[in-house]
Amino acid sequence: MQVELKRAKLYHIKSMQELVKNEVESGLILARSADEMATSIRAYTLAFIGNTLVGFVSLHIYSQNLAEVRSLVVSKDYRKKGLGKKLIESCKEEAKELEIKTLLSLTYQKKLFENLGFIEISKKDLPEHKVWADCSRCKHFPICDEIALIYKIVDKIK
Repeated sequence: MQVELKRAKLYHIKSMQELVKNEVESGLILARSADEMATSIRAYTLAFIGNTLVGFVSLHIYSQNLAEVRSLVVSKDYRKKGLGKKLIESCKEEAKELEIKTLLSLTYQKKLFENLGFIEISKKDLPEHKVWADCSRCKHFPICDEIALIYKIVDKIK
C-alpha cells in the first residue's frame, strides 16, 4: 500500500468534508465550514492511495510555543494500517521544523497518540483560547470526554 502525503489545495475541501462527514455527525470531529477550511488550507496534510483521499490531519498553530494536531481522520476502509500514525508523524516533523515547543491533541484515540510519545494532561491545563475558539462550538461542550495529550518537542530541537 503506497501512501502519498500531500499539502491540501482548495479544490480538496469538498472531498475532505465528505471523508469526515460521519465523524462530524457523530460529534467525534468538530464541523468546519468550507470557508473556515479555506482560511486554514495550508495547515492540512492529506493522505492519498493512488488518486483516492484516504485521510487527513491539520496542524493548527496557536503561538510560537504551541500547536495542535487536529481533525485527524482516516477512511474506515484504511484504518489500522498505520495511516493515522503517518499523518501524526508528519505534524510532529512540521512542528519540529517550525521550532514549536509543544503539540497538543484532544482525541478519543489515546493509545495511538501515546504510542507516538504524547502524554495525557488534564483538560483544565488547556489554553483558554483553545476552549473558547473550538471547544465551545462542540456539541458535547461543556461535558467533554475527549482526552488531552501533549508532545514536547523542545528537547528534540537542535
